[in-house]
Amino acid sequence: MRFSVVTPLWQDRPAAENMDVAVTADRLGYPELWIGEMATYDAFAFATAAGTRTEQIALSIGPLAVGVRTPMTMAMGIASVADLTGRQAGLALGASSTVVVEQWHGRPRARTARQLDETAQIVRGLLAGEKVNFSGETASCRGYRLRLDAVNSPLTIAAFGPAAVRVAARRGDRMLLNMVTPHSLGRLRAGLAAAAAEAGRPVPRLAVWLTCAVDPAPAAIRQLLQAIVGYLAAPGYAEMISEAGFAELVAFARTRPHPRDLLAAMPPELVAAIGLVGDEAAIAGRLEEYRAAGADEICLVPATAGDPGGARTLEAMSSRLSA
Repeated sequence: MRFSVVTPLWQDRPAAENMDVAVTADRLGYPELWIGEMATYDAFAFATAAGTRTEQIALSIGPLAVGVRTPMTMAMGIASVADLTGRQAGLALGASSTVVVEQWHGRPRARTARQLDETAQIVRGLLAGEKVNFSGETASCRGYRLRLDAVNSPLTIAAFGPAAVRVAARRGDRMLLNMVTPHSLGRLRAGLAAAAAEAGRPVPRLAVWLTCAVDPAPAAIRQLLQAIVGYLAAPGYAEMISEAGFAELVAFARTRPHPRDLLAAMPPELVAAIGLVGDEAAIAGRLEEYRAAGADEICLVPATAGDPGGARTLEAMSSRLSA
């Protein structure tokens, strides 16, 4: 099983700490750094800066919301990062949330599976160096060809719902899941395999972003719980968390309490149900569950409260790089 690192973008920590995570991951020999985008750095700008501060680590940008950036700007961005840093650079596509797409960016978030599918087709052609002429229902590109070198890296599709899983099976080299239980992972893996068979394609590799904290301080547990607050009543995630044994908490979340009150009701055990949290023996056992459920890659999202830059956690987990 392959391991990589995700810049965590914790909202309770300084944004610059993400560069510390990147430098530590590179120093410890992790092969890939995932760079998402939320409320702080532009992902392409951060990836370029990280490339100048590190030595060997590959840079995967995203998942980027297909409702926000055009296929051309994403392809140009990835090619720019690869050219300016000399690193392998990859792209992950996703739908993101209604808050990010509609409220922050003022863009419509509708027909996301169709937009994922069409954007993936355009981006794949552009990154191969082709002049693309594609007119879809939700995405299009006519007459543009990269002037930078083609980018030879996997295209990743972030998925959770059935329609997005089918897109990943048809168009992706990898499917990315964020914060799932082993049971949910196994179900999604089965859906991916069935959709890939129907499409006549090999099953894409399955990568999973999981929060991680080795021997966490109380501040780290609180940090991880805060990151889950917004998921407790979200479609799909609510059902998954209920199945994991937290049905009463989900029912409370569905009453729309103040986030402060919801956080106060969340038990510490929740973070270990959908992440890698505890001592090294507990994490090793949990990793086996994810491996058995079908994970090909584990992408570590390190807690940093009480562990600046996630250094202690990344150091402990780096022993698995040669396993």
